[in-house]
Amino acid sequence: MGIGYEHGITSEQVETSISTPRTAGSGIVFVVGTAPVQQVGGKVNDPVLALLYKEAVSALGYSENWRNYTLCEVMYSHFQLYGVAPVVFVNVLDPAKHKKTVEAAEYELIDRQVKLPFEAIAESVEVTDENGATTYEPDEDYGLLYDGDSLVLEVLNGGAIPDTAGKLKIAFTAVDPSKVSDSDIIGGFNVATKKSTGFELIDAAFAKCGIVPDLILCPGWSHKPEVAAIMTAKAENINGVFEGKALIDIDTTVVRSYTDAPEWKKKMNIFSKYQILFYPMVKLGEKLFHLSVQAAGLMAKVDTDNGDCPCESASNKNLQANSAVIDVEGSDEIFLDPQQANYLNSQGIVTTLNFMGGFVLWGDESACFPTNTDVKDYFYCVSRMFGWVANTAVLTFWGKLDKRLNRRLIDNICDTMNIWLNGLTAEEKILGGRVEFREEE
Repeated sequence: MGIGYEHGITSEQVETSISTPRTAGSGIVFVVGTAPVQQVGGKVNDPVLALLYKEAVSALGYSENWRNYTLCEVMYSHFQLYGVAPVVFVNVLDPAKHKKTVEAAEYELIDRQVKLPFEAIAESVEVTDENGATTYEPDEDYGLLYDGDSLVLEVLNGGAIPDTAGKLKIAFTAVDPSKVSDSDIIGGFNVATKKSTGFELIDAAFAKCGIVPDLILCPGWSHKPEVAAIMTAKAENINGVFEGKALIDIDTTVVRSYTDAPEWKKKMNIFSKYQILFYPMVKLGEKLFHLSVQAAGLMAKVDTDNGDCPCESASNKNLQANSAVIDVEGSDEIFLDPQQANYLNSQGIVTTLNFMGGFVLWGDESACFPTNTDVKDYFYCVSRMFGWVANTAVLTFWGKLDKRLNRRLIDNICDTMNIWLNGLTAEEKILGGRVEFREEE
């Protein structure tokens, strides 16, 4: 404790009246699904941040079978087609849980190799001679390597497997993506393990990766009502303070005509400003995509072109597609003219249109339209902008919490935000904006 008397020259530092805004990210995808983690020993129910395609493949594996491995569709679309990042992946396919036993069977050796199914778990493979009398050892008698859509077993030189062997008897355990359920995707908190799973892990993205995701994806599952409801709840309340958008697909196996899409939307109770609804699917060559996946990539690209700001709609901008389809095989094409596409937009459904200049995303409406006609809610570009500004305010001023609410702090908050908003106005990203401290409130 000082004596309360000073003689000489002293100094002290006070906080500056202006803080540097910590701008929230935009177009950052959080996606839950399945990946071939048996290929790389990848993680289960753990957020994986990837900035590059090779990072995602190294961490989670890759397969062209997107129906079984839904995260691979996002990897390809986001990194390869649109060249945007980052993405936070959560794989729920657990080789220890979602599996099946494949009994021992004879496999023919061709060029001293056997091709096993891609789903085979390498660590579980058991190899004997064709009579089952002699057991062979991995890394001594044979090696295993995932190659393309197979797990390749190769006979090693100098091992116990004779050169004259024509067949081997092989048993293994295989992952079974069909055993992944809605509850695995939705997730929750396990009291026994004290760990979160599925969509419950969205709150861990900021703590682990230091970023706030704002586009929530779940291709192959989002058309299910309970999954869509959970996605929406998470989009509305990330970490209790942030917000985003849930990108949801209409089930094209049920909705075969565009005129039936509004009734499906009504039946599934999709009417939130935190939802963006898409119909139908699209193809590029032989690859089939959920429209929500390509829309997420396009939104992220448009945001990036605008300095990581969601001030511009992705509508009427080119998709990476050459046809629109309504079946999971990708063979049943659908052709929409502007009137038909606009009808979907009028019902709060974003679609695709091939009218001038190739296939484009078509529509600016969130799912709350036409029930909600407040432009800040139904125009998803405006709604995303409001959410982005709110997320930025939280990130910038979280460190000011619990400090004395004196005039300096009030001015710091107001001046910082108003200077930033003025900058956005000068860049023509907003028409105008201000922050006020109202004493009566």
